[in-house]
Amino acid sequence: MSVSRETGASGVGTPPEAPAYFGDQWATAQRYAELLATWGVERGMIGPREVPRLWERHLLNCAAVCPRLPDGATVADVGTGAGLPGLVWAIARPDVSMTLVEPLLRRVRFLTAVVDDLDLTNVEIVRSRAEDHDRRYEVVTARAVASLDKLMTWCWPLVAEGGVLLAMKGQSATDEVKASQPSLKRLEVKDVRIESYGDLAVPTTVVEITR
Repeated sequence: MSVSRETGASGVGTPPEAPAYFGDQWATAQRYAELLATWGVERGMIGPREVPRLWERHLLNCAAVCPRLPDGATVADVGTGAGLPGLVWAIARPDVSMTLVEPLLRRVRFLTAVVDDLDLTNVEIVRSRAEDHDRRYEVVTARAVASLDKLMTWCWPLVAEGGVLLAMKGQSATDEVKASQPSLKRLEVKDVRIESYGDLAVPTTVVEITR
């Protein structure tokens, strides 16, 4: 990983490979990074220690998965928090229809302000718990929300027939899949894969469960 980088007014260092993940939407991605580093810290969405590693640990970690999204897909990000990965995907892939599902009001307010600032027209924000949300999507995702076992309980009902749950995990992915075997069997899940994405120092690990 190259250490050469540009530093914006917010103090967020930008890795040289970052623009390639966003293409024509690069300026919007930069603005989102600025908002996370300023509004996000001020409103408690991310900790101040996350700012120097915002791109490597968060934004590029999410953007790396974008090629996995089907063209024009309907996507739900459950427990989106500050919009990771949902807003990153919505920026990098304006063809998808993104629904951010988040129960906490302060986070919903932050997300609303960010979506308005970025003028994103492919994003809907729903204040709800996953278990109270009754729509179906081609892709459902969650990042750093809960164990895979709990995610299956909350998210599986939201996955449309033929759709996929993309659970963003780290090194614990294999262990979580093993621990979730009783739930997977109960739900008659047969297609479970662990995939890695991105030409990054630490590739993004995703547990992919197809319905």
